[in-house]
Amino acid sequence: MLRNVGSNWVVALVTAAVTYVVTPFVVHYLGAEGYGTWMLITAITGYMSLLSLGVPMATVRYLAQHVAEHNTRRMNATIASCAGLYLVIGGVAAVSGAVMTIMFEAVYDVPAAWRVQAQVALGLMVLQVSAGFIGLLPEGILFAHHDFVRRNVVRVATVLLRLGLTVGLLALRSSLVVMAVAQLLCLAFDAGVSMLLIRRRYPEVRPRLGEFDWPSVRRIFAFSVYVLLLNTGARLSFETDALVIGAVLSVGAISFYAIANNIILYLMDFSLAIAAVVSPTATKLKTEGRVEELAATFLTWSKVALSLCICAGTFLIVLGPKFIGWWIDPSFEEPSGVVLQILMVSSFAFLPVRAVALPVLVGLGKPLTPTIAYLAAGVLNLALSIVLARPLGLAGVALGTAIPNVLFAIVVLVAACRELDIRVVSYLRYVVPRAALGSLPIVAVLLWFRLGLQVDAIGGLAAAGGATVLLFAAIWVLFVYRDDPFVDPGPYLLRLCAVSSGFARRTAFGLVHSKD
Repeated sequence: MLRNVGSNWVVALVTAAVTYVVTPFVVHYLGAEGYGTWMLITAITGYMSLLSLGVPMATVRYLAQHVAEHNTRRMNATIASCAGLYLVIGGVAAVSGAVMTIMFEAVYDVPAAWRVQAQVALGLMVLQVSAGFIGLLPEGILFAHHDFVRRNVVRVATVLLRLGLTVGLLALRSSLVVMAVAQLLCLAFDAGVSMLLIRRRYPEVRPRLGEFDWPSVRRIFAFSVYVLLLNTGARLSFETDALVIGAVLSVGAISFYAIANNIILYLMDFSLAIAAVVSPTATKLKTEGRVEELAATFLTWSKVALSLCICAGTFLIVLGPKFIGWWIDPSFEEPSGVVLQILMVSSFAFLPVRAVALPVLVGLGKPLTPTIAYLAAGVLNLALSIVLARPLGLAGVALGTAIPNVLFAIVVLVAACRELDIRVVSYLRYVVPRAALGSLPIVAVLLWFRLGLQVDAIGGLAAAGGATVLLFAAIWVLFVYRDDPFVDPGPYLLRLCAVSSGFARRTAFGLVHSKD
């Protein structure tokens, strides 16, 4: 499991690194209004993904079960049924997207210089999302076979391709249209290479649309309705803010919020790298009757998820605003920095639960509680963001996201512990105290960098980041994971210290020379 999660982490790291390079480049070429318009387009088309009706997650769950049972016939019937559903959903998405494209200009006051480009780019993104539904099928097949490593090699290649296309095409022409074209080309590459990989690795996977099976469809829909509501809650929690800001404040203000929100989203991607493996693993362990191992997995990876949040989150809270000011522009430091700090504080509670507790419940076929909780959190987020946007500005929108996320984490954690017959107090005793105490020296060092040394250039920020990684590794080896009942920190974590040290030095050197 660690190898699969590790490969997901590599994807998250590469994606974050590419974002680090691409974002200031895109903001420079498009400007604040152009970038805000692009964020608005991606938020609108992001809601179209809800038309998938939760089929992708349901696909992984049932395919993982069929693979564990070595039932090739049911596996191919499920794949064929999902393929048929994806084709229908893609057609519906194309029609609904065409209507949204027509209504776009009437709903949002897009700056005149970007109106025509925005219409064309929105149309292309509608096409990308519509075709992307069938493109989800290869990933579901590979994840069900626990072939995360090879799938993630393709994902890394796609991310790097997106980097090259975005930079190359924008350098030729500063346009929203070329941004959308890059997305389309990357989708074609990702789906095509993944299907070739499946044909070579899994010859038994040979579904035909003629194997479309209505009982499989009913079983998928019975589960996917919960996933649909989960995804709706997620969209309301993280994709609605741009729509609220564009309607209540201004399109230009979206850029300041999006920069901070994107950092949290990429940190969430790093946490969800765990979730992508935990969910099918929970299904597999339940199918095989290994209940005690499932409980141990839940506790172990919850502590890992919280630890990762502490390592990155302490830096983002203390020095994140300074980093944004250097990374994008000094004018972004204060407005984006406040949003980042508010969202990050809530993430200490939200991300570990989203990364482990929620996928465990889904993998066990118990999605009702997290579904209701996520949907309620999303609706509350929308309401609070609208109410708080005018009096508090971007900080109010951030609070509208942070408060519901914490409430969601509490509800889902209690549900997961109850399902696994683990007392919440026992969970908290194992996961939280040592990690919280271990974070104190890290916060102290970061405050020294900010208040004592008053760092604001990349050299100081890189040094602070390197010190954070080194101190984190040492404290987690010598204290947090010492005598841990589930994890032996010995040789593995000691090697991690050495790797982290070298990585920190190389990163600091690279950052200094890439900017200075």
